[in-house]
Amino acid sequence: MSVLTLDHLGYSYGERSSSVFQNICYQFEKGKVYSIVGRSGAGKTTLLSLLSGLAKPTSGKILFEGNDIAEMDKYRYRSQYVGVVFQSFNLLPHLTALENVRLSMDLSGKKYENKNEYALRMLQSVELDEAKAKRRILKLSGGEQQRVAIARALSYHPEIILADEPTGNLDGETQDQIMDIFQRLAHQDGKCVILVTHSPAVAKASDEVYQLSSK
Repeated sequence: MSVLTLDHLGYSYGERSSSVFQNICYQFEKGKVYSIVGRSGAGKTTLLSLLSGLAKPTSGKILFEGNDIAEMDKYRYRSQYVGVVFQSFNLLPHLTALENVRLSMDLSGKKYENKNEYALRMLQSVELDEAKAKRRILKLSGGEQQRVAIARALSYHPEIILADEPTGNLDGETQDQIMDIFQRLAHQDGKCVILVTHSPAVAKASDEVYQLSSK
């Protein structure tokens, strides 16, 4: 069963503007890694914004477990069901890796018995040890920062992980390591992982690829 369904989805920037895309009908299931590919300007990042509830479609619907997200509480949707990993990481540089993950947990409103212990476990799940968890963000490599961003997105157990060019700033070996994490999240933990990417290697490592065509 699909966790996310795009029902004839369309988007344009204004009434007089031409559409970015229209009539998109995609389905996303748990347990799979999806890549969304296409030329620059095709609307890949815009689509990710729509899926995360940060923007509203101009036509069609996005259904989460059969419910139109336009009718859902957007804060609850974004803070409990969807985890977002940004290309630029969007971490707070003056905080440690552990503190960045804890902050996300605080914002989710969920209850945890021991936040530090849980945050550390999330970081360990993306192969960052306790010593690196206690380092400030600027003391970590790009690949390590991306792992922190993934751990932060996982911290409130979302069913869907959205990632915008998650390997765009990484070398080939680190890219493969990050993809291994996404594949594990989908295939072992049952997450629905949706990636926007320009990388043929990332697309090849995904279970399904959707080609977004610009208008």
